[in-house]
Amino acid sequence: MQFSGAFIAVFAAELTLFAQTAEPPLTRNQIWNKIAPYFQPPPRFKNNFGEFRPLLRFDDGRPVQTAAQWRAHRAEILKQWTELLGPWPALIERPRSTEIDREHRANFTKHHQRLEIAPDHFEEAYLLVPDGAGPFPAVVVPFYEPRTSIGLAGELRDFAYQLSRRGFVTLSIGSPGGDARKPFLADAHCQPLSFLAYVAANCWNALAARADVDAQRIGIVGHSYGGKWAMFAACLYDKFACGVWSDPGIVFDETRPNVNYWEPWYLGEDSKMTRKPGVPSATNPRTGAYKTLIETGHDLHEIQALMSPRPFLVSGGAEDREERWRALNQIIAVNRLLGVENRVAMTTRETHNPTPESNEVIYRFFEHFLKRE
Repeated sequence: MQFSGAFIAVFAAELTLFAQTAEPPLTRNQIWNKIAPYFQPPPRFKNNFGEFRPLLRFDDGRPVQTAAQWRAHRAEILKQWTELLGPWPALIERPRSTEIDREHRANFTKHHQRLEIAPDHFEEAYLLVPDGAGPFPAVVVPFYEPRTSIGLAGELRDFAYQLSRRGFVTLSIGSPGGDARKPFLADAHCQPLSFLAYVAANCWNALAARADVDAQRIGIVGHSYGGKWAMFAACLYDKFACGVWSDPGIVFDETRPNVNYWEPWYLGEDSKMTRKPGVPSATNPRTGAYKTLIETGHDLHEIQALMSPRPFLVSGGAEDREERWRALNQIIAVNRLLGVENRVAMTTRETHNPTPESNEVIYRFFEHFLKRE
C-alpha cells in the first residue's frame, strides 16, 4: 500500500503531537515573550510614516486628536470604502450546513460539510473541533480550496490543522464557485474581494452560533490570496477579534506583480470592461474600484486602520518586506491615540511561501490573543 506525501506529513505531525503532550504548555507570559519583538518596527523605520495619506486627519484637513474624533473619522473611512467597493447583501444570521462525513483525528474531529456561504448557496467546508467541551476560541481559514488548510495538500499552509491541534475550532473554506479567477458573487453588487469578506463574515456567524465556540474569541488567517481575503474580512467585519494575513501585499504596489489588487477578481471588476491579467499599463489600464482608489490617493492602510484597537499580524514575505512598516506605523499611531499598545505586528522572511518559523509566530499570536489562561 502506498501513501501520499500529504498523508505522511499529517501522520508525522500527529506523532509529533503525541510526543509533545508530556511537555507543559507555555504560560501566557512565555507566549508573549516569544512574539513581543514583532510588535516593534526596526529602528530605521521607527516613526517613519512614508507618504501615505495621514490617518489622524479628517478629509477636510482637521486633525484627529481624541478617541471620539477617531470614531467619527473611522466611520468616514468605512463609508468611503463601502461606497467604492459596493454594499454587502444581508448577512446570514445562522448559516445552514449539511454534514458529508466526519472523522476523529489526533485530538480533534474533522467534519466535512456543505456550508451556506451566501443565501441558498452552499460550498465545501471543513470544521475541525477539538476534543472536550469548550467553549473554544475559533479561527476562520480561507484559501483557494479548503483541503490545503486542513493538511491534505501542500506544505506549511495547514493553518486549520495546526490550530485545531492547539485547541481551536477552525472552519476552512475555499473560493466561492470553485475558481478564484472567475469569482461567484451570488446577487451581490460589490467588488469580488469585498464579497469574499462577506463570505467570511457569514462563516463568523456560523461559528458564533455553535455552543462550543466563544463568539468573543474568533479570528481569521490566510496566506496570499487567502491573506487578502482574511485582511478584508477582519477589517470590514469588526466582530473578528483579531486577524493574521500572510504576505498578501498590505499596500498597493504596482512594482510587485503579485500585489495584484488591480485584477478583476479582486478590486478591478468593471461592468463596462474586463482588463487582461497583469500589471496596469497604458494598453491595459486600471479598472473598477481599484482605478478610483489609486486616482483618489487611497491605500490599504486606511482599511487596516478599521481594525483598531483589535490586534493583527502581518506574516510578511516576498511581497511584504520591512519597509511596509511605514504604513503600519500609521495604524500604531491610531492605537496610541486610543490608549493601547502592541496591536500591530509583522514578521519578515525571504520567500512568499510560509516557513516553520513564521507559522510558529502565527500560532503563538492566536494563542496569546484568543486563548485564556
